[in-house]
Amino acid sequence: MPRIAELPTKLIAGLALALIGLSIAAPPAQAQASSESAPQYAPTMLILDASGSMQRPDPAGTMMDAAKNAVRTFVGAAPAESKVGLTVYGTGTGNTEADKSAGCRDVQVLHKPDTLDRAALTSAVDGIKASGWTPMGTALRQAAAALPDSGPRSIVLVSDGDDTCSPPDPCEVAKELKQQGVDLVMHAIGFAVDGKARAQLTCMAQATGGTYTDAADGPALERTLPRVTAAALRNYTAAGTPIAGTPTYETAPVAKPGQYLDTMGQKETRYYAVDVPDGATAYFSGTISFPRLPDISSTEDMNVLNLRVYGRDGRDCNEFVFEQVTSSSDGAALTVAETFDGATEKPADDGSGADKCRGGGRYYFAPTWATVSHGVPERLPIELLIGIEPAATDPGPIAVAPPTAFTEPTGPGTPVVGGGSFNVATELDGSGRYTDTLQPGEFVFYRVPLDWGQGLAYRVQYGANGGRGVENISNIQTAVYSPAREEIDLDTGSYTGTERVLPSNGAFATVPIRYNNRTSDVLDTRKEAVAGSYYIAVKVGSTAAEGEKHPVPIRLDLTVGGKPEEGPSYSTGVANGIFGENATTQAVGSPSTGGRAADTVAVEAAAEAGTSDSSSSTAVIAVAVAGVVLCGTLIGWFTVRRRRR
Repeated sequence: MPRIAELPTKLIAGLALALIGLSIAAPPAQAQASSESAPQYAPTMLILDASGSMQRPDPAGTMMDAAKNAVRTFVGAAPAESKVGLTVYGTGTGNTEADKSAGCRDVQVLHKPDTLDRAALTSAVDGIKASGWTPMGTALRQAAAALPDSGPRSIVLVSDGDDTCSPPDPCEVAKELKQQGVDLVMHAIGFAVDGKARAQLTCMAQATGGTYTDAADGPALERTLPRVTAAALRNYTAAGTPIAGTPTYETAPVAKPGQYLDTMGQKETRYYAVDVPDGATAYFSGTISFPRLPDISSTEDMNVLNLRVYGRDGRDCNEFVFEQVTSSSDGAALTVAETFDGATEKPADDGSGADKCRGGGRYYFAPTWATVSHGVPERLPIELLIGIEPAATDPGPIAVAPPTAFTEPTGPGTPVVGGGSFNVATELDGSGRYTDTLQPGEFVFYRVPLDWGQGLAYRVQYGANGGRGVENISNIQTAVYSPAREEIDLDTGSYTGTERVLPSNGAFATVPIRYNNRTSDVLDTRKEAVAGSYYIAVKVGSTAAEGEKHPVPIRLDLTVGGKPEEGPSYSTGVANGIFGENATTQAVGSPSTGGRAADTVAVEAAAEAGTSDSSSSTAVIAVAVAGVVLCGTLIGWFTVRRRRR
């Protein structure tokens, strides 16, 4: 967002919003415990076909052997915080007609969807023996019953054929679960299936808004199952080291570079202190994610985050940015970011001490939740990212280079599973074509490491999904962010079930990353001045409540160009990284109004620095954060948009 002097029209509107936000105070909340700040995943149940037909030969030995290998691969790679269960059918009887009555009731929940227990799941998988019938409808009901009663939930079914026990018809069971309002998505994998089984599995998946995927043989299943199941888990909350901002600058906790987690109340302002050395550049961003809510009027569905910077003795540095998003009930997340270069300027040498916003010292960053949409909780998590970039003794090459040229890749693409937030963004391995599948209401993140001298260019193709009619219309969006999570470019559009490409005018592109880009005449190029992870976000908005909610295949075409350069030479080392990304732990300093950094203390002690409402904190952790940024629906879309070129 341009600074105050660069955008006077937006300043007037933003200043009014800031005054509203500053006029109402709310008590600060206690920082979350470290165990509560870890990402949260949608509880997921694997349903594994162990019918007699799974004894057919496969390169792994039998199809059952291949399925076991695929499950072991997934279990070994699943996040430690994820909740994964295992249901199996067909293990307790034979598959003759005499066995059918018992075989069609033969469903076992071998492991409940509790926090990942790799040893228990692996042991359960090892003990499976394929022998019986295929009661998919009954298995689906029992798997759904074993999942939690509320919140996002997922089922991943692997089968080598169609149901042999109907009724209940498995597709009708899937439809019943969705009609009951169950917030559940089922994904199906057809393991060397025929057309009849493929149609049935596809019907089940589509009835819940899930995906169907073919796996022709064991090696294909071993590649497919971990990817599909990882997508099923894709539901996250905010993460970071606990910190407790304060209502005034005098008691603000001192934070070093790193990522932190606090909570913020409606219309609340919270202060955080950062010690910025002479000549250094400071980065500060705050992200709040909003829960999905039904039936919110477009006129009551906007949120605004403000951010101000204060200098020594709380002097207002006239550094003010704001970001806003409508259709927050679509599951939006909103990030406000500031690149502060006041410490790179020399203080006034007049002896008055009036200039307290230049030169090194302690500065205070104060985000405000200034405008609040209808129906949201009183408090929500806020992720804070803080960076310190030392002064450059040699800034390196000058900023005279064209944007990265986009080259369209060829081939079917590499399947990837985007992460649900900046924290778990999936790394893309250089230039190429990547494919993913998004559910309506998802906003996912990918990261592209860029060295000094490198740049990126990309575009996103939203594939046709068979949806038709007004009830299938949704908002789509893509955006690219700097390592400081500062938005560089964004484009939105409407999706109606047919193919669509964003950005609509070609491709988004950065220039080669150079330190001197921060002095560019192009405002957004100034955000491309730090090497590190650049983020690509891709969104598919929610459809109307009565919509079919078909998943949307996306294809991300990426070019990483430019030769790596030496980059700048800094006055001091950055072993822990500019954003603390290489540090093993973060530290929070004791509140102080002095100019020097206070001694660091344990995170738990910092958390105790703020007063709290423990019930609010508990409620906050229950909010599922879908990692979406600047959403909009077809009605009432409005976002502060800045097109680079």
